[in-house]
Amino acid sequence: MNTRFLALGLGLLIATGANGEGMEERLRTQLRSTTQQLQALQSQQAQASAAQLAAQNEARAAQAQIKQLTAELAKAKGLAEQLAGQQQSLHSQAQAQVATSAEQTGKFKKAYDELLVLARGKEAERTKLQAQLAERDTQVQQCSAKNQQMYGVAKQILAAYENIDVAEVMKIRQPFAGSARVKFDELAQGFGDELYKTQFDAPQAAIAH
Repeated sequence: MNTRFLALGLGLLIATGANGEGMEERLRTQLRSTTQQLQALQSQQAQASAAQLAAQNEARAAQAQIKQLTAELAKAKGLAEQLAGQQQSLHSQAQAQVATSAEQTGKFKKAYDELLVLARGKEAERTKLQAQLAERDTQVQQCSAKNQQMYGVAKQILAAYENIDVAEVMKIRQPFAGSARVKFDELAQGFGDELYKTQFDAPQAAIAH
């Protein structure tokens, strides 16, 4: 481009060389104008080169940033996949633990129900035994009362035999002493009745109770 402007200026100078100083002045003016345009163009070219260089630098920086972002994206994707795998593993473990807990809960509930049935059976057995013990206590008390009565009757019999003298015994042995024998039989019958009353029959006592 510089060579073209110089050739143009020289051509004009040769073509107008015979026209005098006016033509020379115009050529100088044209040369100065051409030189200024050339400088302006050179300045623009320099600016364009600088802009192009800056654009290239920006493009390289953008490419480097894109490369870095791509690497970070791949890393983040890998981390996300790893976290997803861990989450799936934790979810599976949680489901397994829930299933195990449910199974243990079922076993505990079954054991509790069995123990509850056993406890109720033991309580019923305890209540039955307590009732039987109370019945036995009542029978023992009744037996003790009968023993006291029998002891009293035995003392009465001993006292009656102590009060019988020889004369009365002889009267009883005589064939014609009917009144004495009747009296003795009545006394013996009374003692027999008293002894019969003092007998303790456990089944009858249980029925009466």
